[in-house]
Amino acid sequence: MDRFPFPADLISAQQQWHDTYRALAAPRPRHTTELRRRLLALSVRIQWHPFWATPAGRTPAARVELRQRTAEGRTRVAA
Repeated sequence: MDRFPFPADLISAQQQWHDTYRALAAPRPRHTTELRRRLLALSVRIQWHPFWATPAGRTPAARVELRQRTAEGRTRVAA
């Protein structure tokens, strides 16, 4: 059972953030300006998501768990 009930759109935005970050971190990435703008837009969407105003979202542990849950899911898919 998940400790925090993250909304699907927040999980999706965090997964997209990880994907965009990896694309930007690749050696000699193409379209760096577009990737940076996308990373910034996703960061804003994640930061100001209404979930963080709920009791479950007010703890710093919720943000950490969101990042860990979405990052480990992506590394398993890539492996």
